[in-house]
Amino acid sequence: MLGRLHGSSMYKRGTSRDNMDSFDIDDNSALLENGTEQETSTPSWKLSFPHVLVATIVSFLFGYHLGVVNEPLESIASDLGFNGNTLEEGLVVSTCLAGAFLGSLASGWIADGVGRRRAFQLCALPMIVGSALSATTGTLVGMLLGRFLVGIGLGVGPPVASLYVTEVSPAHVRGTYGSFIQIATCFGLMASLLVGIPVKSIVGWWRYCFWISTIPAALLALAMVFCVESPHWLYKQGRIAEAEAEFGRIFGVPHVKTAITELAKIDRGDEADSVNLSELMLGRHSRVVFIGSTLYALQQLSGINAVFYFSSTVFRRAGVSSNLANVLVGIANLTGSIIALILMDKLGRRILLLWSFFGMAAAMALQVFAASLPASTSGSFYLSIGGMLMFVLTFATGAGPVPGLLLPEILPSRIRAKAMAFCMSVHWVLNFFVGLMFLPLLEQIGPQLLYSIFGTFCLMAVVFVKRNVMETKGKSLQEIEIALLPQ
Repeated sequence: MLGRLHGSSMYKRGTSRDNMDSFDIDDNSALLENGTEQETSTPSWKLSFPHVLVATIVSFLFGYHLGVVNEPLESIASDLGFNGNTLEEGLVVSTCLAGAFLGSLASGWIADGVGRRRAFQLCALPMIVGSALSATTGTLVGMLLGRFLVGIGLGVGPPVASLYVTEVSPAHVRGTYGSFIQIATCFGLMASLLVGIPVKSIVGWWRYCFWISTIPAALLALAMVFCVESPHWLYKQGRIAEAEAEFGRIFGVPHVKTAITELAKIDRGDEADSVNLSELMLGRHSRVVFIGSTLYALQQLSGINAVFYFSSTVFRRAGVSSNLANVLVGIANLTGSIIALILMDKLGRRILLLWSFFGMAAAMALQVFAASLPASTSGSFYLSIGGMLMFVLTFATGAGPVPGLLLPEILPSRIRAKAMAFCMSVHWVLNFFVGLMFLPLLEQIGPQLLYSIFGTFCLMAVVFVKRNVMETKGKSLQEIEIALLPQ
C-alpha cells in the first residue's frame, strides 16, 4: 500500500515555511488516526452541496457527448454525404477523443493557472462553440472541427471536476460527493439516448441533439460565477484571507481555523516551484503518479468501453431491440453508481475497487463460458446478456467512480492538478486504442480469448489495488498528505 512509502525519498519535500518549522512529522500517523477528534462536530454537507452539484454538470456533459452520436450517426452520415464510409464515420467519434486527449494534457496547467472556477468556464466555451458548429455544419470538415472542439472541453472538464469536488467537500461526505460524478455521467448518457430516439422519424433531428447540449454548458459557465473558488488553490496563491472566506462558505465559520491550520501543516514552502512532465514521471512524486496512471490504464484495459460498444450487437442476436438494450445497460450503470454512492463513505474506496474489479473478472468469465456454447442456443445469448449487465453493474460500483475520487485524495497538493491531467491523458489514449482495436481483435482471435484477456486485466487490477492503494475514507486531504510524508 501507499502507507509503505513513508520512508521513501520520493516524498521528500523542500524546507517548510518559517511558521511551520516546529511541526513534528513524527505525529503524522496519530493525526491520521485521530484527525476527527480535533473538532467537536463535522462540517455540514448542506453548505458544499450546491457547489458540488454545479461541478457535476461537467460530468453530465461528458456522458452526453460520449453518447450523442450513437443513434444519429447514420443520419449525420446521410445528410453530410459520407454514408457507408466507415472510416469517416469512425472519425466523427475518434476526433472527439483526440480533442479530449489534448484537453486533458492542458487541464492541470489551466486549473493551476487560472483557478478551478475559471477552468470550468473555459471548458464550457469550446463545448458550446463546438456543439453549435456541429449543429449547423453542412460538411464533414465542419462536423469534425466541432467534435474536436467539444473534445477539448471534455478533456479539460472532468479532471477539474474531480479536483474541485475533492477540494470543496467535507471529509465525511467526500466519497459520496465523488460518486455524484459517476451518476451525472450516467444521466448524461441516458439523456443522449433519449434525445436521440426521434432521429429516425424526424428529418434533421440530429442537429437538435447538438443544440440541446449547449444549454447545460451555458448553465455551467453561468452558475460557476456564484460558486466558491477552491480554498486549496487560493491558499497556494498566497490569498489566505480569500481561502478563509471560501472555507467559511462551504464548511461553516466554526471550521475555518481548523481547515486553514491543516493546510498550513502541509505547506512546505515549495508551492511556487514549477511542475513539469519529467518531474511527474521521474521525480519524487512519480510513485503516486504511477499508481494513478495504472488505475486509469487498468480501468480501460478491463474492456468497459468495448463492452458498451458491443452490447447492442449481443442484445440484437438475442432478439432484443437496441433501444431496450440501451435502457438495460443504462439501468445497470445507474444502479451500480447508486450503490457506490451509498457505500463509498461506509466501506471505503479500496474495498469497492477490489470487489468491483473482482466482479468484473467474474462477469468476463461468464462471457467466456457463453462464447464456448453453440451460438444458436438461447443459453449462450442469455449468459452473454447477463455477463454484460453484471460487468457494467460491478464496474459502476467501484472501477468507474473510484479512480477519479481517489487520485485527488492521494496526490500531493503541489502536483495535484497537473498529475490528474497526466493520469487522465493515459485514460483517453487507452480509451481510443481499446475502441479502435476491439472489433479487429474480436474477428482475429475470437470472443473467448478476447474476453479472457479483459478478465485477466481485471484480476491484475485486483492484485495491484491490494498491494498499492491505501484507504482514504473519512480523512481530510491534509491528513492523507501528512500521512504520506517521510519521517
